[in-house]
This record gives sequence, structure tokens and C-alpha cells, in this order.
Amino acid sequence: MASTDETGQAARQPTTPGAQPPAGPPVAPISAPGARMPRWLPRAMVLALALFAVFQLGSWAFHQLIGLLINILIAFFLALAVEPAVSWMAARGVRRGLGTFLVFLGVLVAAAGFVTLLGSMLAGQIIKIVEDFPDYLDSVINWINTHFHTELRRVDIQEGLLRSDWLRNYVQNSATGVLDVSAQVLGGLFQLLTVGLFSFYFAADGPRLRRTVCSLLPPARQAEVLRAWEIAVNKTGGYLYSRGLMALASGLAHYVLLEFLEVPYAPVLAVWVGLVSQFIPTIGTYLAGALPMLIAFTVDPWYALWVLIFVVIYQQFENYVLQPKLTSKTVDIHPAVAFGSVVAGTALLGAVGALIAIPAVATLQAFLGAYVRRYDVTDDPRVLGHRGPGGPGALTRLRRLRVGRTDVARARGGDTGAAS
Repeated sequence: MASTDETGQAARQPTTPGAQPPAGPPVAPISAPGARMPRWLPRAMVLALALFAVFQLGSWAFHQLIGLLINILIAFFLALAVEPAVSWMAARGVRRGLGTFLVFLGVLVAAAGFVTLLGSMLAGQIIKIVEDFPDYLDSVINWINTHFHTELRRVDIQEGLLRSDWLRNYVQNSATGVLDVSAQVLGGLFQLLTVGLFSFYFAADGPRLRRTVCSLLPPARQAEVLRAWEIAVNKTGGYLYSRGLMALASGLAHYVLLEFLEVPYAPVLAVWVGLVSQFIPTIGTYLAGALPMLIAFTVDPWYALWVLIFVVIYQQFENYVLQPKLTSKTVDIHPAVAFGSVVAGTALLGAVGALIAIPAVATLQAFLGAYVRRYDVTDDPRVLGHRGPGGPGALTRLRRLRVGRTDVARARGGDTGAAS
């Protein structure tokens, strides 16, 4: 019986020598049931999972330690600020640890004295406002009764205020918020202690820290790191030095005005204006002038207006006359760059970024200035915004174009008349 299998018939056909058998249709490879996966695939999967786990762990640790990192950054800039004073004392035979302690002790005593004076002033003003509140309330009630023909009495207003639901809810919320305020105060004190300890170690062990950092780098990079460190110390110290001088000038100017107006607590208010206006960027001037205006308003409302006018005028004098002269050699950056750096620092790190933005940008600008090649500028008048002697202005070119078109039109009209 003949086989009807096509494959068998094709196998029985004789093949001519030298001729290739016809190629069959392509057959897709079929993996065997017992085929094994490549050896590199498990390792790649384990490596990818390990990298993902390390990334997640690093991200979690960074978010948990962001507060500590910001405190270390503040401490580093504070150590750079006190480095000139500590180095000056160390050059005269004082140990760096003792010199750092004396510098920090002076800063702490000055800050404590300022806070004590400011607290006593505010406490005195609050006591005076509380004592004079009935008289103020009587004057307001008399004015309302006179102008609006009402019969209000202070006793009725006080009883209605004491029995109001608003006051009861306010007292309850204040009582429940005492623990939150206490926790915030303790957290702030712990943060100040952390910053103080790190800044003390950075300043006292500055040479050891620089030696440790340089030991991890080749000699060529060590010189660059030390140069950047020196620039950072000079710029940060110069920034605080110039701000201190401007704070002194501002405090003296406002002290003279407040003494002339016989505003109480003039020395404390002058110190407040000097420090706040110089060491709180952008809005420090307005915060500094608000408190003297408020105290002056309790003496005479017109005095508050005079204080406001003086604050505005002095701010313009400081921005355009005093500040450029004091910061030209210490923190030589453009005002627009300074403002932009403060805005960027605030967006990144909040109030801390606003404080360290200007010295950080000044340090970066001074460091990069050594690696940017500069060329002499040509004497072209266009550099100063003027047109060159050989280049006519736009109005002159337009007039010449009009005259040229008129001459061409006249010439064409003359040729037409001659031909006719």
C-alpha cells in the first residue's frame, strides 16, 4: 500500500548531485519544557531590587535627617563667621578652644542682654496697656454715644464679653494649646543647642577638619579646597562685618530720632531696629520699623507718622549710599543678584536659606571668578549705550530713505517729460 505522507514522498525523491534540496518553510523555535532561564537574569533582578531598596532607604533617611542637616549647615556658616576672630586670638597665643569659647560667650551675653531688655520693654508696655485699657474703653464709648446717640455702658460691655461663647472657646483652645507651645519651645531650645555645639566644634577644630578633608583628595585638589575654604571665611566674615556696621549706623540714627520725640525705651528700640533690619533680609526693615511706630503711637499718633517717614527716608539712604560703600570690598555682588539669592534661599530652606543665601552666593561668585577668563572691553561707544560715530540712528536712516525715494521719483518724472 503506497504511503500518502508528503514528507515521505519528498524523502524518496532522488537528489541530483550538486543540487541543494528545496528549503522548507521557516519553523519557529519551540522551547523545550525543561529549558533553563539565562544565568544573568536572577542576578540582574536581585541587583535591581537591591538598588531600589537602597534608594528607598536613602530617601527615607534623608527626609528623617533633613532637620539635622539644616542645623549642621547653619553651624558651618556660623563657624565661618567667627573664624576670623578665633584665628586672630589663636595667632596671639590663645588656644583655639578657649578662643572659640570666649567668642561664643560674648555672643551669648550680648544676645541674652538684648532679649532681656526687649522682654522688659514689652512687659512694661503690656502692663501699661492693661492699666490704661478702662480709660481707652471709656473714651471710645463716650465717642460712640456722642456721635450715634446710644447709651452704652462699660459695665454692660465687660459683662457681655465675660459671658460670651467666644471668650470661653478661646480660653479652652488656649489651655489645650499650652502643651503644643511648650513642645515648640523645647524643640527650639534643642535646635539652638545643636547648632551651638556643631558650630563650636567646627570653629575649634577647624585646622583638624581641613586636614581631614584634604587627606581624602590629591594634592592638586587640596589647594582648590583650601582656597575655597578661605574665600568662604572671608566672604562670610565680611558679610557679618558690613551688616554689623550698618546695624550700628541704623541704630544710632533711630536712637537720635526716638530720643528727640521722647519715645520711651529709645535705646532698646534702636538696637531692635539695627539688628532686625540688617539680619532679616527683604522684610527686616518693615518688621524693625513696626515696633517703634507702635510705641510712638501710644505717646502721640503723629509721632508714629514721623517714625514711618524717617524709616522710609533712611532706608533709601542706606540702599543707595551706605550699603554700596560698605559692601563693595566685603560682599561685592549686584543688588539684583542678592535679592534673587535671598528669594531662592527662602524657597529652598525657608528663613535659614534667606540668612545664608548672600554669603553663599558671594563665596561661589568669588570662587568661580578665578576660573572664568575675562577680556578687555573694546572702546566702542555702544558698550555705554550710545550709537557709534559712523553708525547713524534709526531716525536718520529713515529720513535718508525718504529723501532717496523722493529723488528717484523726481528723476523718473523728469525722464517721462523729456520723452514726451
